[in-house]
Amino acid sequence: MKKWLPAILLVCALAGVVWYLIPAPPGKSRTGDNPSQTETPDPAAETSLPGLRAGAETTPPASPAAKPAPPPVVGGTSTNSLPAPATPFVLGSADTPPSMDSATVLSNMRVTVNHYRSMFGENPIGTNPEITLALNGENGKQAKFITEESGLRINGRGELVDYWGTPFFFHQLSGAEMEIHSAGPDKVMWTADDLVTR
Repeated sequence: MKKWLPAILLVCALAGVVWYLIPAPPGKSRTGDNPSQTETPDPAAETSLPGLRAGAETTPPASPAAKPAPPPVVGGTSTNSLPAPATPFVLGSADTPPSMDSATVLSNMRVTVNHYRSMFGENPIGTNPEITLALNGENGKQAKFITEESGLRINGRGELVDYWGTPFFFHQLSGAEMEIHSAGPDKVMWTADDLVTR
């Protein structure tokens, strides 16, 4: 028995050290701890998700691939409309519509894209600002296809806009065919008054 006594004492001492080093569960105190150091229950710790420390943000971060739902439409206008351009219009004016009707402006937008295709063999590609840059000199030949006389305007975000000042939507159907959408007078895309050309 005497030869086992040191081994038993060593195991008990190690168990006591391990027990002391492992933190107590939130809201619990260890018997034998100093009463002045007893933890008080933390309601946030009891309701937080597993794996999160008390007081940590419990809302999971948004996935980068998640896309927000489109804003609801109330009374024909979007409740989450685009913010006003940070700078005045780059070409044309926000307050003064072109001196021609809306169908002519859209037709001129189509002709502008066709001129680009004639020179480069394909349509400009990308988002509205990227297409605007390509049509306005940011291309291999630094050719500018956009003129104010054609009724085309560029807002402060660098987007080509329709007669009512709403950015055009460019839908690339193929290398040689593009659909151009105008939101129409209600300024809301994908409604009955939209104008479309190819």
